[in-house]
Amino acid sequence: MLLYIHIPFCDSKCFYCSFNSYTKKHYLKKEYIKALLKQLDFELKKIKKNEIESIFIGGGTPSTLEANYYEEIFKKIEPYLKKDIEITIEANPNSVKKEWLRDIKSLGLNRVSFGVQSFDEKKLKFLGRAHSSKEAISAVENAFSVGFENISIDLIYETILDTKELLEKDIKIALNLPINHISAYALTLEENTPFFNRKDVKKDDESLGYFIAGLITKKFPQYEISNFGLYKSKHNLGYWMLKDYIGVGAGAVGFYKNQRFYTQNSLEDYIKNPTKKEVENLTNEDLITEKIFLGFRSIVGVKKDLLNESMLKRAQILIKNGKIYEKDKKLYNKNLFLADEISLYILQ
Repeated sequence: MLLYIHIPFCDSKCFYCSFNSYTKKHYLKKEYIKALLKQLDFELKKIKKNEIESIFIGGGTPSTLEANYYEEIFKKIEPYLKKDIEITIEANPNSVKKEWLRDIKSLGLNRVSFGVQSFDEKKLKFLGRAHSSKEAISAVENAFSVGFENISIDLIYETILDTKELLEKDIKIALNLPINHISAYALTLEENTPFFNRKDVKKDDESLGYFIAGLITKKFPQYEISNFGLYKSKHNLGYWMLKDYIGVGAGAVGFYKNQRFYTQNSLEDYIKNPTKKEVENLTNEDLITEKIFLGFRSIVGVKKDLLNESMLKRAQILIKNGKIYEKDKKLYNKNLFLADEISLYILQ
């Protein structure tokens, strides 16, 4: 069982961000945490002790909350945690201080993921980021100095500003930092964001994904389309294996067996009734489709016994053409960037 905790508060809203986050509702922090604890009480009744194997605290910007806000959360969930649990928290370089990192680590968190996006000052401003390159470097170094062994950073590419020279410089700086994981995402233009419908923000150049992957994999193996690491996140892998997970917080998503659960997006509505959720029932065909897409986009792979006869025939064609390979009754993708095309071909 995995646990996702959503913290929807941000100091500023980036121009590409479509996540459920708010910059002007910080006055609701205390009420929000009370509601989140109520939902946790409700959810934890359904599971056994020592069952949670990973936690991811995302947002929003979790580092906008003082460390003491997390104390009660961890008191409540402590009996349910496995001994070797991975606990990740997202942080932005402009809102994280060394003392906060030290306090967070003392609560048991052992992995931190920084929203860096770039080390280029012009690109940071273009994206609407609130930090500088210097602050990003300092944040990573501070996390390492207080004892975090597992540190990740996010990077964005395919902006209109990106050149191979800029990206090479970004990766060089990143790989010289005390990190063991990079998530590199192509810019996507989401609805209800300042970037949506603008034609002067994104560079549609698929070669940049291959270029940036080639640079990162010199040090960090690729284990999913956008993820590279000497350390592979248990939480990330859990999602791609389609493991059950609890989602708490406004706009969080949960998954159990054949159902997906959606909490309320509105902060005010969530605070009033944190256990109210919409339920999506998934058919067996839905689950097979998800397992195929997730398996081929990562090193998880796809079990052969998931495929029907016609799917297996198409899989054999892909094997003959060197696109995928078989090992221990599972199918694996040789080129993760072609995951969607391979999945759609098999599922047709």
